[in-house]
Amino acid sequence: MRLREALHRSLPLQLTSLILCLWFSLPLLPSPLAAKTRPDAGLDAGYVTALAAADHFLQAWQSGDVENGMALLTSHAKEKATTDALQGFFSNSGSLAYEIDRGKLLKRGRYEFPVVLVSAASKSKRTRRIFSSIVIVDTGHNDWAVDKLP
Repeated sequence: MRLREALHRSLPLQLTSLILCLWFSLPLLPSPLAAKTRPDAGLDAGYVTALAAADHFLQAWQSGDVENGMALLTSHAKEKATTDALQGFFSNSGSLAYEIDRGKLLKRGRYEFPVVLVSAASKSKRTRRIFSSIVIVDTGHNDWAVDKLP
């Protein structure tokens, strides 16, 4: 009987000790957040600003904003595309959305981003996905512009 009483009295103490041991050992367990990620060798300081320029340009496309879209083009891109083609690109009334995938460094100050333009087909309500890429270049003074239209 005394053994049973002793165990009954010490059981809460043992449970408390076990809980405290587990609580204090939790920080020692490996966390999924502590997993190492592989460094991306192509990621430099210009990547983020190039990605932002691509995003701004595609936002202009999505909203049909010709003025802001044209301001983000290099002179090379403006020469390559006709005015009618640019007006048609931005006046797409069926433009719905776009996707930008991870870009790659082509050479210093020049990135290419795979893009998907999602738009409504002209006569039907079906959506259409156009797979392309957009090239963004550093035009100097950390200004980035579109050098190749999607």
